[in-house]
Amino acid sequence: MKSASTFGQLLPFAIALLGMSLSPAFAQRAPVVQTFDLRVPWQPQPVKVNGQWQLLYELHLDNYAADPLQPKQLRVLDADNRRVLRDYDETALRALLGGPGMSGKKGDATIAPGAHAVVYLNLSFDEAPADLHLTHELSAARDDGTAVQAQGGQLTLRHGPAPVVFSPPLRGGYWVAIYDSAWPRGHRRTLYAVNGAVHVPGRFAVDWIKVDAQGRYTQGDPTDKNHWLGYGEEVLAVADGRIAAALDGMPEPAKVDPGKPTRVPLQDATGNYVSLDLGGGHYVFYEHLKTGSITVKAGQAVHRGDVIGRLGYTGETTGPHLHMHVADANVPLDAEGLPYAFDQFGWVGSYASIGDFGEQKHWLPSASVVVRRGELPAPLSVLSFTPPYVFKAVSPTTKSP
Repeated sequence: MKSASTFGQLLPFAIALLGMSLSPAFAQRAPVVQTFDLRVPWQPQPVKVNGQWQLLYELHLDNYAADPLQPKQLRVLDADNRRVLRDYDETALRALLGGPGMSGKKGDATIAPGAHAVVYLNLSFDEAPADLHLTHELSAARDDGTAVQAQGGQLTLRHGPAPVVFSPPLRGGYWVAIYDSAWPRGHRRTLYAVNGAVHVPGRFAVDWIKVDAQGRYTQGDPTDKNHWLGYGEEVLAVADGRIAAALDGMPEPAKVDPGKPTRVPLQDATGNYVSLDLGGGHYVFYEHLKTGSITVKAGQAVHRGDVIGRLGYTGETTGPHLHMHVADANVPLDAEGLPYAFDQFGWVGSYASIGDFGEQKHWLPSASVVVRRGELPAPLSVLSFTPPYVFKAVSPTTKSP
């Protein structure tokens, strides 16, 4: 047994060793900084578009730093094995950013302290993704160039029910599927927080507008709604169900101002509309219906193909069209948009851009009709809903008869 004097001799030496072992560790501690909170508030479900499975969802960002932050890189990772599924550089990430925290200035992706922004993601897969655990790594920079990083937005994708499959909402063709997840002010990027929570009801919304073989959506005066090709077309129930709501009586403006939306209170944005309850938390919304055309009432049972109203020009709209989307609640704005598909349709071509559509230029015909089954049409697709889906291809240089 050592004497007390021996312990006294060893104690200063032990304290010295302890100090030597701790000092470098304290010196090497990384600084702790405030950065983004990353969240995925909605559980996404994959949907098939143009032969590929797509996973659409939103990564919400809240800047908790005291400084503005400039997003530089986003990596979507398979959290199980750290495999990088997608890697977006600054340019690609800038195109995906939106939300109320953005300045709105072209090319400015800075997110101010306390501001909220959204990354609108769309991941493509050859097979339906399942049993996938995702996380996100976001790199950003302060104004002085100092780099910061955040990781979060964990998401587990499991085998779940396939999207509901519908029969057509309209007859014949040609109908253009007007939507694109990249449009800054499109359905996908329009957030609503009307009852204490933010939602994207139009996540998979499509505006249906009828065109002819030359790409025209009007014949005659475009300010006259009666000259729009789709105006007054019958709108059909896409599935068996029960009418959850039906609102009629909202008047149509006397004139159409193409390209400029009518201005109405938020609660009237849908115009005259019908919602169809399919059960299981799925509601189909048909909006902007013609005044006095709705043929159903709340509580009524309907079947696939039943006429529920006519395509019109009510609510907030740039012209006569049918807006259709599926949501998880019977409220137009306070619900999440859900994916869906059509049992089949004939794809006959596409518009090169929304600008070409707006100028009524010719759409690009396919070499032959492609019958798509169990899919959602790709953005700006031109299609027919009625078999045998035949059409007469007209070259862009051919004059109309």
